[in-house]
Amino acid sequence: MAKIAETPLMGQYIEMKKKHPDAVLLFRVGDFYETFSEDAITASEILGITLTRRANGKAAYVELAGFPHHALDSYLPKLVRAGKRVAICEQLEDPKLTKKLVKRGITELVTPGVNLNDNTLRPRENNFLAGIHVSKSSVGVAFLDLSTGEFLCAQGDKDYVDKLIANIAPKELLRMHGTRQFCEENISHKCSVFELEDWVYTSDAANERLVKHFGTASLKGFGVDGMHEAVVAAGVCCIISTLHSTPTSRI
Repeated sequence: MAKIAETPLMGQYIEMKKKHPDAVLLFRVGDFYETFSEDAITASEILGITLTRRANGKAAYVELAGFPHHALDSYLPKLVRAGKRVAICEQLEDPKLTKKLVKRGITELVTPGVNLNDNTLRPRENNFLAGIHVSKSSVGVAFLDLSTGEFLCAQGDKDYVDKLIANIAPKELLRMHGTRQFCEENISHKCSVFELEDWVYTSDAANERLVKHFGTASLKGFGVDGMHEAVVAAGVCCIISTLHSTPTSRI
């Protein structure tokens, strides 16, 4: 697979892709959302759209797959339900009003667990994001449904947490880098997984995020005293939820 040549347009694409390298980037070009390289291969397989190649420098090609912008509400749910994180990059100005490269920006990040898009949510079904924090003595877990505002946390041994996760059935699980083996061996529920660096998993950071989220001076009154792992897991869910941006109008 060839490296994408940095024409002005593709340079802009590369900058947008760097913001969410783990997500399928839907890059608005005129009346189409385009995907490139590995994203194009993924999109063509999940969406059943045509995969093509175009010239990309000397004797090189880049994969390309796209669909009309008005079909977004049909194709986006398929990507999310396939467990993919999707970043939507829109044109932020009318192409007819500028002679320069159209300004673009990521206006929405939709993931299986961080989702407020009515077209990708299933009616009468919770859409929980789960966070897990593992220590030597206990396992903490938290569940957040942005679409309803429900926010739950608990902690216990690995069997207890496994049963909770299986019963609640989150759409996405956040885990710390380095805990893959533990989760694969002890968490039976299968869903989309996203790994975060260990610096996110600190009690001070978790407390700060949660009191800000709830608008309180402390976590007293929530019944989480002594539940260190659960609080950290909840803090992780909270920080990820803030990365969700409210959709803007599409040009």
